[in-house]
Amino acid sequence: MKYISTRGGVAPQSFSNVVLEGLARDGGLYLPETTPDFSSKLDSLKSLNYQDLAVEIFTPFVEDCMSKGELKALVYKSYESFTDTAITPLVKVNDIHVLELFHGPTFAFKDLALQFLGNLFEHFLTKEGRKLNILGATSGDTGSAAIYGVRGKAGIDIFMLHPEGRVSPVQERQMTTVTDANVHNIAVKGTFDDCQALVKSCFNDLEFRDQYKLGAVNSINWARVLAQISYYFFAYFRFLEKNPGKTPRFSVPTGNFGDIFAGYMAKSMGLPMGKLILATNSNDILSRAVINGDYSTKDVTATYSPSMDIQLASNFERYLFFLLNKDGKELSSRMEAFGKTGTLPLSDEEKAKIKLNFDGCAVSEEETLATIKAHHEKGYLLDPHSAIGICAAKNLKAENPICLATAHPAKFVDAVVKATGAEPPKPEAIAALSGCETRLAKSDATVTAIQGILKDTLA
Repeated sequence: MKYISTRGGVAPQSFSNVVLEGLARDGGLYLPETTPDFSSKLDSLKSLNYQDLAVEIFTPFVEDCMSKGELKALVYKSYESFTDTAITPLVKVNDIHVLELFHGPTFAFKDLALQFLGNLFEHFLTKEGRKLNILGATSGDTGSAAIYGVRGKAGIDIFMLHPEGRVSPVQERQMTTVTDANVHNIAVKGTFDDCQALVKSCFNDLEFRDQYKLGAVNSINWARVLAQISYYFFAYFRFLEKNPGKTPRFSVPTGNFGDIFAGYMAKSMGLPMGKLILATNSNDILSRAVINGDYSTKDVTATYSPSMDIQLASNFERYLFFLLNKDGKELSSRMEAFGKTGTLPLSDEEKAKIKLNFDGCAVSEEETLATIKAHHEKGYLLDPHSAIGICAAKNLKAENPICLATAHPAKFVDAVVKATGAEPPKPEAIAALSGCETRLAKSDATVTAIQGILKDTLA
């Protein structure tokens, strides 16, 4: 398997190069040249545990760079810190199924990918005798998951940008209480979109990128998406055990299109499912794109679901590549126009093609809180992001929904208290954060300021 850029400006790359580079040098995102077909293998996969299933899903994507034995060792190491033996248990909650993705070390779905990516980095860097400086941006959960994935690892420093005052207190403390020498947190005076733009600008400065050996942990890194594909397969098999003959629909709360793109890839690989439900909060650029083809930016609004307070969904480019029949030149032209105007034009035919795979729904703050309250009264507590996915499935009257629960409610105390009148129970690891030392730098939202921090730290 080789990998190509969505913008068509680089030669096909190996999996290891794609992992270590992150963003393609032409500014595009990497995708596999071909999509493996698993439709004839479903029966042989359905009884595997999560780790062995992940090995089978990952194998065709990575086999040019590692043996199956090496891959299996990395996968098992990546999920050994998860607190549920199923890794991603599928639970029945009232009249829906909830896929719990928050049993990793930072209590968010990002752990599924970033524990694996951290081990991939270490594996390839050790093999090639290289060092890497990771530069990333987070709206909340990616930061802590990435930090926990690489803290203390040899040959790696991580610089994580987050929007100052726009992540939850728990999310901030999960990042800033990690004081390992290779971890550097930076609060940026701006939005997540500003942070993401700064990261991309640093990567597109090829001289700076090469000199400081930059690598990426955001979902611009293909390995992030790859790691998330496996839980769609796992949830499908667990669903069929209790609901034979039925076809599930996945409802995915998403701000950057990475998690739902993994679902699209699973469907493209032959996993039977209905249309994916794309759920957003009031920062609704993605739901507007699905509902009426309006992919245009607006100001970012702060909400109870801060991990989705995004108006520039970087992973949408990967889907656009398929939508535009893998025409890198056309995609480059449209992305250039989008960068100038804030609007990406879509033809009527393209809008119709989007609707073949996705339904969209934007969920209000009032609906989010009401969903948390209603399920709490029936004995199940949700975080605000997971509530958005559940509310979207309800609003669209979806049959057989599997709703992705992307974070533990204890990470979003304010929303839970507002909805239920009581603080959520805190896992011991979250409760312990309040007494820990913190370390944090602050920065203006300029490329010069961010590059200056890296230069000073790595001098």
